[in-house]
Amino acid sequence: MWGIATKTLKADPWKCLMALLGLTFTLVLMNVQGGLFIGLIRKVSLMVDYGDADIWVGHRRMHNVDFAEDIPAAWANRIRALPDVETAAPYLIGWSSITVPGGGREAVVVVGAEPPELLGNAWNVVRGNPRDVLRPDGITVDVYELPKLGWPRIGEVREIGGKRARIVAYTRGVMGFLVAPYVFTTFSRAARFCRKPPGACSYILVRARPGADLRALCDQIRLRIPEADVYTRGEYSRLSVDFWMRRTGLGISFGAATLLGMLVGLSIVAQTMYASVLDRMPEFAALKAMGIRNRDLAIVLLAQALFLALIACCVGMVVVGGIQWAFSTPRAPIWIPWWLSVGSCLAVVLVALASAIPPYMKLRQVDPMLALQ
Repeated sequence: MWGIATKTLKADPWKCLMALLGLTFTLVLMNVQGGLFIGLIRKVSLMVDYGDADIWVGHRRMHNVDFAEDIPAAWANRIRALPDVETAAPYLIGWSSITVPGGGREAVVVVGAEPPELLGNAWNVVRGNPRDVLRPDGITVDVYELPKLGWPRIGEVREIGGKRARIVAYTRGVMGFLVAPYVFTTFSRAARFCRKPPGACSYILVRARPGADLRALCDQIRLRIPEADVYTRGEYSRLSVDFWMRRTGLGISFGAATLLGMLVGLSIVAQTMYASVLDRMPEFAALKAMGIRNRDLAIVLLAQALFLALIACCVGMVVVGGIQWAFSTPRAPIWIPWWLSVGSCLAVVLVALASAIPPYMKLRQVDPMLALQ
């Protein structure tokens, strides 16, 4: 049956090519759309995932890392007294504006980490040193945000919130979901940039001692500070993602586009295989006259569909890799995990197998006497 299936496909290469294009398009669309969605949604929790803190303590009903309410920085002293706590430091994420050449201003998200640990400070620094923010007026910006900031050079002086700031380091790829660039500095300097009241911060970042039970430690912090919300890094990361998923409808838009691609692929392959069956109706009638059962014809069609799906998966993943290499950027990252690739290949196989149903229903109705006409 496998030989009959492949020979039937080779007999009409153009129809075979159209079916391959439909399946390949489906695979590429699922991976690229899914990769873009995952890449964008990972930026939502960027500060949490790379903040190097085990536990985040914040205000009641905190839901997104970039929109924080003020809490007392003195909470850190109460948390440090717990035996499983290695470090507890106030952390500030606030909004301000930076001057740009020509007299304009650009909104920025100011991130302040407390010395000496600088927990939650900038990472992936490509020029300078993460601890350079300890220098007078030091701030760190991302190289991909330089066009927004007027191409500032290392050592250049700007103003943030009316206060003096000096660029001392560059990061690469530290770009959040929002359009405002991140600016990293020390906690006290960030408080001046954002004009925060004395003793206020956005979060308390906690690093637990090695081997500590994080969930148990969260419960201890809640007992000590009942007016706070306390989450592990993973919990707050998921909470931030869920906030944007519910508020923006990202999942619905990307999911609808992916579903549309699957339907297009299904229709193309089903139509191609159906047309191929119609063109070879006498041959299939002759096979039935020779004693071939409907079950055998179903195996032929499923073998054709599986053959097309395997080729489309191989070709499609090569195309996906090329698109990811050419178009993925920190601003619009295409992040394709292994489970997305495997899942999309399985989906393409299912689409191909489902497309064999209409032509099989037609073959069931073929009269063997047609071979004698």
